[in-house]
Formats: sequence, C-alpha cells, structure tokens
Amino acid sequence: MPRRVIIIVLDSVGIGEMPDAEKYGDLGSHTLGNIARLRGGLHLPHLEKLGLGNIDSIIGVLAHPNPEGNFGKMAERSVGKDTTTGHWEMAGVILERPLPTFPHGFPLDFIERYELAIGRRVIGNVVASGTEIIQRLGDEHIRTGKPIVYTSADSVFQVAAHEEVIPLAELTRICQIARTMLIDDMQVGRVIARPFLGETGHFYRSPNRHDFAIDPPHKILMEYVQERGIEVCAVGKIHDIYAGRGITDSETTKGNMEGVRKTLDYMAKVKAGLIMTNLVDFDMLYGHRNNVEGYAQAIEEFDERLPEIYTALRSEDMLIITADHGCDPTLPGSDHTREYVPLLVFGQTLKKGVNLGVRSTFADLGATVAEYLGTEPIANGKSFYSEIKGG
Repeated sequence: MPRRVIIIVLDSVGIGEMPDAEKYGDLGSHTLGNIARLRGGLHLPHLEKLGLGNIDSIIGVLAHPNPEGNFGKMAERSVGKDTTTGHWEMAGVILERPLPTFPHGFPLDFIERYELAIGRRVIGNVVASGTEIIQRLGDEHIRTGKPIVYTSADSVFQVAAHEEVIPLAELTRICQIARTMLIDDMQVGRVIARPFLGETGHFYRSPNRHDFAIDPPHKILMEYVQERGIEVCAVGKIHDIYAGRGITDSETTKGNMEGVRKTLDYMAKVKAGLIMTNLVDFDMLYGHRNNVEGYAQAIEEFDERLPEIYTALRSEDMLIITADHGCDPTLPGSDHTREYVPLLVFGQTLKKGVNLGVRSTFADLGATVAEYLGTEPIANGKSFYSEIKGG
C-alpha cells in the first residue's frame, strides 16, 4: 500500500528550555509546562494517550503506562528560534548564523531607498504587534495612503495596508520590491504582506496575508519527495516558509480549525506522499500576546480533533506531531523562546511506546520521513525509523 506521512506543526508549542536558553534570554521557558502550571492543568486526553506526558512533566497530562505513540523531544541545532529556522531544520537545513532581526526598526537609509523604489513614503518602521499597529496607525495610513512598515522579534519585514486604500495587487508589488532589496546582512527570513479592513477603532487583519520567504540554501526534504513522483501538500503557511520548493499543492488557512479541516481534506484524497500542516494560532494569537488562557484552550481544541485525524489514517500512514520553537506566554515580553519541541509519532503498523529520547536536531524528523517514503537521504539528520519500524 502507498505510504503517506502527515506532519502537524503546532506553531510555538515548546516543551522546555534548551541548554543554551540563557543566551537567548529564555531561562525558565517551558511553553506547555508553564501554561499548565498557571492554568491549573491542561486537559489533553488524546495527546496524553500518544505519549505527551511521557516526554516531560505537564500538570494534567499524565505519563501514560502504555502510550499509543512513540515519543521524544528535539533540540534545535540551528542558531535561532523562529519559524523559518525551525521549519527549515526539519527539512534538512541547518543555519549557522541567525537570520537578522531589527529590534530598533530598519536603518533609515534603507527605508529611504525603499520609499524611492516603491514610489511611496511609509510610516511606522517600529517593532510592533500587527493587531496593535493597525489600530495605532490605521487612520494615518488611510488619510495619507502611506503603507505601514513594521517588524517583530522574528526575522521579518511586514507591510500593512488597508485593502480599500492599497489594493492587494499593489501591496504584493511593494512587498516583492522589499524582498529583492533585503539582501546580505539584511536578508530577513520573510517579507509579509499584511492587508487589513475595517474602520477607525475596529480595524482587523484580513485573511489575504502572503509571505515572501527567502529560498532555502540547498535541496530540502520536499524536493526529494516530489522527485519520487508523489505529492507534497502544504496547509497553512508551509508553502510560503519553504518558498514553494517541492510543494505540489497548497491551501492557506484562516485559523487552526480550518487547518485541521484542510489537512483532513488532503488525507481523504492524497494517495501517497507528504502532507505538512502549520497551525499558527498558538503562536500568532496567544504566544506573542501573552494570552495563557487562550493558548490553553487552543491546545485543548486541537486535542479534541485528534480522533478525526486518527479515523482518517490509513494502515501505512505515519503521523508526526511536533513544533518549530517555543513562545512561552508566561514570560515577560512577546518573543519566541529557545525550547525543545515535542515529537510524537504514530502509525498503525509502527511500534508503540518507543522512547525516542532527545534528538540532537529537528533534521532527524526529515531524515525519518525521507527513509519512510523511500527518497534519497536529506542533508543532516539521523533517521529514527529503524527504532519504530513494526515487525
């Protein structure tokens, strides 16, 4: 029977500080553990049954005596703690230096050159929350027609514009110009078009976001899978993160639950290959906004959908649930956190209850997928398929 791998990335759902967390200002970080502690426990019966509580201590999530899945955690070998870095490492790319960030905004000489290139003046050029800055500068933007430029703790250059002031096609154009200009020491991981709608006091981001990512520096997992003649389907921002490399079909999403639904849609029609999903709400809506209760509820909502995913699995499927970094909402600030990420692997024909330990790189995941799907080995990473292979 044809093989499929379904990877679900719970964006920012970290599981404890890495040994070098102090270098990143992240001592004490433990996204899952700290949320559970402040919340008085998490109710995650299906993740618990897979083995989540066997990875580390999480209040309300017990270590299961006979977990259905195989469990462990992964350390990030790359330097950094953002979306691009984490996802790229899963696909076999190890970054030796972090993608650049701009905690004080972008250099004024660059902004001047950018304004000249796009034929418009801009406003903002600050570090800000995307929802906050459109409330603060939305009226000025509408009055002047100047796009709002901002960044975050991530390696991003973001441009916000009201769709009725700067149409989507024009917003795309000025973001593409930024992508071509941000090179060398300013080569951020992503340029993000952030369209919004609404009126004074009630501006809201529209679902028409688009990311313009830099190209991975060498061949990645998705390209190896595609070369096998099987499908690579992306849900959420996966297509943008990998700059479309190796992706045969993709679907954008407006939230976690739509991400689950579109994953299930692919599972119903894809015969062989890789389905990879990013569920971004954990990070975007709750981690960066220090919303502990919202984060907890979002994890529990995902847990409630797991039975649907199990039902859709075929006998030769491998399901992997993991994360790309942490974003502990209980710590001061709103930055990502340098954490291990959980690793849960389930399949009807795979072994159960295998402790996969602490993997030295996220690339072990990609190496395992490559071996399971019969592709050429990816760069970096050590497959753990032999440890979980059924009899």
